[in-house]
Amino acid sequence: MTIHRVIRKVQRFEGWFGGGAVLCLVAGLYLGLIGSPPDYYQGEVVRIMYIHVPLAHTSLLGYTVLAVGSLWYLWKRDPIVDNMCQAVAALSAVFTALALGTGMIWGKPTWDTWWTWDARLTSFTVLLLILIGYLMLRTFVDDPEKEARYGAILAIVGFVDLPIIHFSVEWWRTLHQPQSISMRGVSISSGLLVPLLFMSVGMSLLFSYMLMVRTQLLYLDRLLHAKKGRLLSQFHLSKFDS
Repeated sequence: MTIHRVIRKVQRFEGWFGGGAVLCLVAGLYLGLIGSPPDYYQGEVVRIMYIHVPLAHTSLLGYTVLAVGSLWYLWKRDPIVDNMCQAVAALSAVFTALALGTGMIWGKPTWDTWWTWDARLTSFTVLLLILIGYLMLRTFVDDPEKEARYGAILAIVGFVDLPIIHFSVEWWRTLHQPQSISMRGVSISSGLLVPLLFMSVGMSLLFSYMLMVRTQLLYLDRLLHAKKGRLLSQFHLSKFDS
């Protein structure tokens, strides 16, 4: 079964992804903003975590999908996979920017500064710049085939930033807190963990739903342009023959 067919089959459950996202996000927001206790150190400020952390995790997941899809496109040259890559790049850029923005809001009361050249913040900003560069490349290259190929190569090369983001808090001394869930165990209370899991699942489902919708729109747009091109060619040929 090709990835083209897999995408088609998953898109049949598009509505389930959207509905699941709404349910998880509503439950997560209620538990996070009302049901969960304040943190013993950060107090009420910790509630920003329920938005910031899921956004950050989802943006990394999105870039992983972009890198895998780019590899597949270079191998199979499947146009719908290219549409998916273009869609996921735009969505990942939005989620990454929102993650950085909410991180700055969280950092002000916690670190007493909006921005610092922390290793994780810097590497995450590099990820946003890679995504912006990818989108600019897809916009300004005229040849569709070259546009898709160059974009795929850039996405694959940029994937090296993801392990840097993940391990930055262990490789360097940073202000950013270490991973709360890792191979060493869970260092977060259940009262904070449950709403965080709801929000993370809900954000991932929302991202998936938006990706399906955006991929279909790009696919239909490509078909429309192809149809217009054929009609124009037929028009010019008929005019020449007459």
